[in-house]
Amino acid sequence: MSNIPSGRNKIKTFIGCLLAATFFWLMNVLNKEDYSIRLSYPLTVEYDAAAFVPLQPLPKRISVNVTGDGWNLLRKSWLNFNALPVVYKVLNPTKASFINSTSLTDQITELFPDVKVNYVVSDTFELSFERKIRKIIPIRIDSSAIDIREGYVISSIINISPSLISIDGPISLVRDYPDTIKIVIPTKKIQNNFDESLPIPLPNTPLVEVSHRDVYISFEVAQLLGEVKQ
Repeated sequence: MSNIPSGRNKIKTFIGCLLAATFFWLMNVLNKEDYSIRLSYPLTVEYDAAAFVPLQPLPKRISVNVTGDGWNLLRKSWLNFNALPVVYKVLNPTKASFINSTSLTDQITELFPDVKVNYVVSDTFELSFERKIRKIIPIRIDSSAIDIREGYVISSIINISPSLISIDGPISLVRDYPDTIKIVIPTKKIQNNFDESLPIPLPNTPLVEVSHRDVYISFEVAQLLGEVKQ
């Protein structure tokens, strides 16, 4: 009986040796110190959201360069995805143009006592805020443009709901909104009572909050009596 190993046994032996070598190499690496890696860590930027608006997206994560032994760095790499975010408070948003990376480094150092925090990579730390204002705009119907069929008239008041809307956003954008919004009814040759919701003609801007996007309009229509022939 031949003692020469089969091809399948050779593959198993090779894989076993490879796994063993990888394991011992990994153990050797993890037990060494003074390794430096870059970790991605969650970040929350806090500010007075009732009074200010960020004009550009705020950073959600930061990159931190840390040094430590292999085991600690491996643990930090696995755990930082579910970690509580670092909170950076902006006390004066209109004067803040960037995030202070030194302040962030100090906070990260407190969170990572078993590794050395070298620095925070400040590549996306620009800030831009503007004061938030509110504008109240009345809604009006362009009654002169309502197309009523000949021989019919509007026989009631024109109901509008809401009659006022609010616009909230950065002052540079809100001040460009009109002082009054006129709604034009597009329906032609109206001869029945009108009861519809129509869109309010306003731009859809992510930085501006509009209280209502549609307005409900209703009124009654009556037919005129014919003239009495002599």
